[in-house]
Amino acid sequence: MSSIEETLADSVRARYPLLYLVTWEEKRALDVIRQVGRSVEKEIWLWTVTEGLRRDGRKPPVAAARSGPDTSDPHVVLDEISYEGAERIFVLLDFHPYLNDPRIVRKLRDLAAVLHHRPVSVIFLSPTLKLPTELAKEIEVLDLELPDRQILEGALERLLGGLERRGDIDTRLPASLRTRLIRAAQGLTLVEFENALAKAVVRSGKIAESAVAAVIEEKRQIVRKSGILEYYEPNATLDQVGGLSALKVWLRKRGDALSDEAREFGLPAPRGVLIVGVQGCGKSLTAKGIAAQWGQPLLRLDVGRVFSGTVGSSEENMRLAIRTVESIAPVVLWIDEIEKGFAGTASSNYSDAGTAARVFGTFMTWLQEKEQAVFVVATANDVRRLPPELLRKGRFDETFFVDLPNAAERREIFRIHLRARKRNPDRIGLDALVEASDGFSGAEIEESVIGGLFDAFQARRPLRADDILQNITATAPLSRTMDHEVSALRQWAHGRTRRASDAT
Repeated sequence: MSSIEETLADSVRARYPLLYLVTWEEKRALDVIRQVGRSVEKEIWLWTVTEGLRRDGRKPPVAAARSGPDTSDPHVVLDEISYEGAERIFVLLDFHPYLNDPRIVRKLRDLAAVLHHRPVSVIFLSPTLKLPTELAKEIEVLDLELPDRQILEGALERLLGGLERRGDIDTRLPASLRTRLIRAAQGLTLVEFENALAKAVVRSGKIAESAVAAVIEEKRQIVRKSGILEYYEPNATLDQVGGLSALKVWLRKRGDALSDEAREFGLPAPRGVLIVGVQGCGKSLTAKGIAAQWGQPLLRLDVGRVFSGTVGSSEENMRLAIRTVESIAPVVLWIDEIEKGFAGTASSNYSDAGTAARVFGTFMTWLQEKEQAVFVVATANDVRRLPPELLRKGRFDETFFVDLPNAAERREIFRIHLRARKRNPDRIGLDALVEASDGFSGAEIEESVIGGLFDAFQARRPLRADDILQNITATAPLSRTMDHEVSALRQWAHGRTRRASDAT
């Protein structure tokens, strides 16, 4: 018996009157409830608004043949349950929309009081949790965890067995492919996993490498449906980030720490890293590079989308985002300019009735307590707007400061951008460019290279160092226009963060 079966069975034996099982997997949840019903020797009765109340396994009577009250009415079915005294478990499917009705809420409170003395339990089965305040103390909430490796392997075996009986599809599966397929499927529901496998079979006629790609595509669909997260295709590795040698070394040491092998070795999953520093110096590019370097999916959390206009929905949006991220783990979660997303939490009680503070608190608690292999990469430009709680030890594994690139790093950045545009850096004198670009950020160096290419293209001749140099001379870098802010940022970072670059 699984842990959820044991917990549910114990609650039923203890005569908990009202239970709420949250899951998208209705079929799997019903199988669990049926197993519990057998173990506690109780009948299972199902209710839906379309078919009314019926004993599990029996077809509902047609409308013309019905006798007695119309149990498809939620008010009526609660009345029927309140009269029941036999050993039964009533499962109400998708009942959550009716929990907004004050009469339904009152009836449920009355029902809970009655059922405390009877061998009857009511289970609400729904993909979303909507719990009125009045029922918070009356209902026990349970979550059906996503399928573990054993359940996924069982589903895979059933599919392979079915294909083998058909006899026209190759069902031989290398052990390495099987392992990668199950690992990729973690975080999917059984239906999603089975759909992905079926799609792979239709495309290639067998379970092959395409099955892993189909499973990953299914995860992309999960992210798209959330509406809060974005699925990024990493287009840069850490080698394409100029400088930041100390940060790169730190990240490479943790590249395999999200694996099962690391868990067996005794390593905890790394929590994440907070990268603060001057704008345009590679913080966001580093986040993308981490995912590509580690071979993990990259999700971007847009905190602005979390805060919607509906009262109470912001907190639910954050919980949805967390559940979605955890379902896809192992994964890299990128939060760009985190200080903007959570600005105003200190004054939240006055400005938005505490919504921002509650959302931030939910995120902080998860960041501190999370056990899933989710590596959080948060970037920030304005440290003055960072909530103090975010900087406390235990939230992130480390905080790095990214400063303006030094001469060696500027040379490396020039080489990266010239190579990316099919130019040989050795044929362009970099010494003058490196010297002239003192105080430039990586983004400003890139723009000077692009500007030089425009000038050379207009003149219909090869790119020269002078083209880039003219663009450097014409640019007023951020370090000059916002020198006070940059100096204040450096002063704050001293003694509070680790430097992302070894060289000074």
